[in-house]
Amino acid sequence: MEKQSETEQKSQTLYDTLVTYSESDFYPYHMPGHKRRQDVGDASDLFRLDITEIDGFDNLHQAEGIIRQAQERAAGLYGADESFFLVNGSTCGILAAIHAVTDRGDTILIARNCHKSVYHAAFLQELNLKYIYPEQIEEYDINGAINPEAVQSALEEHPECRAVVITSPTYEGVISNIAEIAKIVHDKGKPLIVDEAHGAHLGLAENIPENAVRQGADLVIHSLHKTLPSMTQTALLHANESYVNRAKLRRYLSIFQSSSPSYVLMAGMDACISYIKENAASDFSNMRLHYQNFIKRMEMCRNINIATPEILDDGKYCFTVWDICKLVISVKKSSISGQTLYNILRDEFHLQMEMAADSYVLAIMTIADKEDAWKRLADALIKIDGTIDGADTTDNIIKTAQNHHKHIEPIMPIARMSIAQALKSFYKNPKVIPLAQAQGEISGGFINLYPPGIPIIVPGEIINEEIIEQIKHSLELGLNVQGISPTETVEII
Repeated sequence: MEKQSETEQKSQTLYDTLVTYSESDFYPYHMPGHKRRQDVGDASDLFRLDITEIDGFDNLHQAEGIIRQAQERAAGLYGADESFFLVNGSTCGILAAIHAVTDRGDTILIARNCHKSVYHAAFLQELNLKYIYPEQIEEYDINGAINPEAVQSALEEHPECRAVVITSPTYEGVISNIAEIAKIVHDKGKPLIVDEAHGAHLGLAENIPENAVRQGADLVIHSLHKTLPSMTQTALLHANESYVNRAKLRRYLSIFQSSSPSYVLMAGMDACISYIKENAASDFSNMRLHYQNFIKRMEMCRNINIATPEILDDGKYCFTVWDICKLVISVKKSSISGQTLYNILRDEFHLQMEMAADSYVLAIMTIADKEDAWKRLADALIKIDGTIDGADTTDNIIKTAQNHHKHIEPIMPIARMSIAQALKSFYKNPKVIPLAQAQGEISGGFINLYPPGIPIIVPGEIINEEIIEQIKHSLELGLNVQGISPTETVEII
């Protein structure tokens, strides 16, 4: 195969170039071990595009050619000064971002509802954490937005904080006012990191809220695979020209990313970016129509309702508060739990939801969901709704379900030491006791519901009665509580 010119490479996506190379007569006397053959295992149909860093294909950790061009296409789409491909998911982007703006032992301000990877970064960098608590939407028992005034107040109270980290959208799709928060943080001379993992689609079409990159955040992390047509583990980290040492950021990206990045994943990211540039306007327009039709059909339900954004005077939905890709299906006013609804949808209707909570089920919708997907979910929910109050008693689960809903106020545990100090103490002298006996003890581990991976308590915090009650309640509902053994023991210091 003749070597492609730079102009020819620029005209092709990374995926196109891999296909061209796979059809050439170049033989691989190098890694990977499958040698691009398609007759060496059940997964071998994937091998033809899977290569390593060879001539003409650039290097993710020092991108100067085709990968750099692909990353520049991503930066152009999102409005970033520079974008980086992440093949280890958003987690490695969050780890690198926090390390890039802190030194060991620093203090940072984070939203309490941040993903566990933020807390892992705090552990690795031995950071001290100060918290902002999101507002609560009691109607649906979910975390709301981060109030900009809370950020302002916290930074004035803790001027030693080196950076601010928040999550927007939340797992349930609530979007914070990033532009106002960024202004407050920058007025204090500090960088703002936004975990926008669930918002890779933001800002890509009309009537979809703007993304955090264009609203002034310094570092923004996107999981392409969560809401866009891209493979699991593909993500982006965007940087703006501001308070971030870009060389330091690159150094930590090289530490937290694999030294053998998958070209299949990178090609998938580039293909996703190219697809979105061409199809976002029409695809998201169709999605809005499906959403509006779905919401209208759900109005006939008496026991199940969907958390919706505000409706403007002209009758159109405003998505500046709530994300169109997230359906919070609430059963708070009914006699069943979210876990019961989740089980029925999966077992009887073969509809696999994203997660279940006490009083709601979460579904993630994307531009890949066509009209039949929206209709199938609406049909199932309408049918289930009609059985809850006994109108149709064909489902024994619904007939016997009891109301498990219990409003739990946000818990603000008291920290006795940093996460790093607590984990070091625990590993030196590990101790495990029954959860029922843990009141007043200092936690030696993380306890969180997964998904979404937000800690109920972190190492170094005091386990109080409210925390024990919340954990027990979650276990009774059959929710996935990580950090609790099957015999309901916890790690303490």
